[in-house]
Amino acid sequence: MTDALETAAKRDGLRRVAIDPVSRVEGHGKVTILLDDANRVQQVRLHIVEFRGFEKFIEGRPYWEVPVMVQRLCGICPVSHHLAASKAMDRVIGAHPAPPTATKIRRLMHYGQVLQSHALHFFHLSSPDLLFGFDSEVQQRNIVGVIAKHPDIAKKGVLLRKFGQEVIRITAGKRVHGTGSIPGGMNRHVSREDRDMLQRDIAQTLAWAEDAVAIAKQLHAANRELYDAFGTFRSKMLSLVRPDGALELYDGVLRARDEGGAILVDGAADQGYRGLIEEETKPWTYMKFPHLRALGREAGWYRVGPLARVQNCDFIATPRAEAARREFVAWGGGAPVHATLAYHWARMIEVLHCAEVIAELLADPEILAGELTSAGTRTGHGVGIIEAPRGTLIHDYDVGEDDLVTRCNLIVSTTHNNQAMNEAVRQVARQYLDGQEITEGLLNRIEVAIRAYDPCLSCATHALGRMPLDVALLDAAGGVLDQVLKSADGSLLRA
Repeated sequence: MTDALETAAKRDGLRRVAIDPVSRVEGHGKVTILLDDANRVQQVRLHIVEFRGFEKFIEGRPYWEVPVMVQRLCGICPVSHHLAASKAMDRVIGAHPAPPTATKIRRLMHYGQVLQSHALHFFHLSSPDLLFGFDSEVQQRNIVGVIAKHPDIAKKGVLLRKFGQEVIRITAGKRVHGTGSIPGGMNRHVSREDRDMLQRDIAQTLAWAEDAVAIAKQLHAANRELYDAFGTFRSKMLSLVRPDGALELYDGVLRARDEGGAILVDGAADQGYRGLIEEETKPWTYMKFPHLRALGREAGWYRVGPLARVQNCDFIATPRAEAARREFVAWGGGAPVHATLAYHWARMIEVLHCAEVIAELLADPEILAGELTSAGTRTGHGVGIIEAPRGTLIHDYDVGEDDLVTRCNLIVSTTHNNQAMNEAVRQVARQYLDGQEITEGLLNRIEVAIRAYDPCLSCATHALGRMPLDVALLDAAGGVLDQVLKSADGSLLRA
């Protein structure tokens, strides 16, 4: 059941508090809170306030441009969009699966992306809250403060991210918005010199990744009451897994578990995701609300991302990360861990797994030589699903006989987590703000809950259906020549 704090029973006379913008996240969003005269919380909403419409931008473009174009959704996780689109276009041109060499290089690129993104989020964006406390001085609560007070931790975060970015550069051609992956495979091998350079640093990277897991675990152990209770609520979980149940970030089948950990869906093929997931829109945000179709919108919402992945899988196929996963699972005492702050611990377990996978791929001679592309019979439709750093990412395309995209639908990781993020901020509002005088530290707790999901709000601004819109035509001096308002029900009003 969705939370009662989504919509106030009576809005008249309520005081509005806004966090605008939410800080230390990618993209633009705000939180609005409605309070009564006694400061009791009546409504809490996370709003995504920018609309970009990338699905429409893609229509009419040649299919081979799409893996490069969609990266412009985001400068933080472009590789995820690059590869998801490439996987979808593999299907369109009948090139699934891509050749083994191409698949291994893509996997190397992707695991480098997840490693660097997780390191950026934990060390740069979230560690100031976790190391200094939610009520610490604003001037200290940033990466500069971390560098001053915890230089060793900051250094490890910077260098972990640097290593991941080097992996991306070597496989994609550039650290941001590369061109390495193409429909049907890859356009480059890894050079021997680049491979050797990465291998020289991989042992140190593995050690730093283990340290990152230890830091996250120690933070939980030092204040278990806070970490277990803060913004905690029960939810379903969704992710890809390998067919044998292992954690899988590049390819696999869809699995969903209920709040108690029982499997609801298993082995669902990526091409049939529309039979599993349905999307809903609401008039107060530009981000969609996905849910499991069979359970409906009230009961079918779920979480994605590291917290879901490390518990949705049966095991992790790399030994160090598997040992860390077992410790994480033991923390829950046999029950799923639903604590919002546990995302950070799970995220660092994935950093360790990524480092281990990268080490394995660097030792594989096939990344240096071998077939890079393949082709087959055209199908005109393709779905690409990948586990982006923030969770399950879906790219869905139709392509006409003229090679132009006729339809595009994107369900990004943060969109999957939309309802969960709203539930988290409402839970925190109940725990800390209800009936209290509002302070900066209390409002920061709302942001801490959002940051735990590492949201990419720019990626998530893709609404279906009818959304409110205000279009104004201005003259050269800034005067309004014409203005049309479109309401959520689609009706137009000329101002």
